[in-house]
Amino acid sequence: MKPKYIDHIGIAVKSLDESIPYYENLLGTKCYAIEEVKEQFVKTAFFLLGQTKIELLESTDPDGPIGNFIEKRGEGIHHLAFAVDSTDEALTEAKANGIALIDRRSRKGAERMNIGFLHPKSTHGILIEFCSK
Repeated sequence: MKPKYIDHIGIAVKSLDESIPYYENLLGTKCYAIEEVKEQFVKTAFFLLGQTKIELLESTDPDGPIGNFIEKRGEGIHHLAFAVDSTDEALTEAKANGIALIDRRSRKGAERMNIGFLHPKSTHGILIEFCSK
């Protein structure tokens, strides 16, 4: 389960149209991809900083995960994603180590990644994502 590196930091935003220009100015780089992940009710925008990406997440449904997050907590950091060799193996190992899971198996995420989340109650309040190609 040893993560290889921080793949991305997910940031919940109300509007990609408003947030993309801000982050382009802040980071000094252009958004390189915008993608909708219908199954997760989210539209994403990515920025690359070295090996790490910043992922902006806009809800496409107010009752979706990002819509609920923004309603409860407002805009801000949503999750921290670690690159692993195999998302399914990392989830299995995490469970064996007593970590509560949101996902028992990987599912498809943005950029054709296999993703799976650990429950924040087991990770000191941080939503952790494992991702692999």
